[in-house]
Amino acid sequence: MTDDRTAEANGIRATYDETESERRLAFEAETGSGRGTAAIAQNIEGYAMLKVRPTADGDELERYYGFDMALDHVGELLGVSPHDLPVPAAAEDMGM
Repeated sequence: MTDDRTAEANGIRATYDETESERRLAFEAETGSGRGTAAIAQNIEGYAMLKVRPTADGDELERYYGFDMALDHVGELLGVSPHDLPVPAAAEDMGM
């Protein structure tokens, strides 16, 4: 089942959630070598740079101003085209 906080397409599941300090968009995908994960995080106010991580709680790998650039990096981590990444409606406004 999908709602405005989850989306699935192309064997990839995306889940959006919020903590006290962050907005998080986490991805899970079946890859050639097993299950891959990646995440994008932004401050709760929604105006800071986006942080790409291997998991929602993982260490920051890189920061981006644009959501498209962060999605490109996530696609690279998962070994898929960024155009194949589903984005839940609640996360569509991430980025500056």
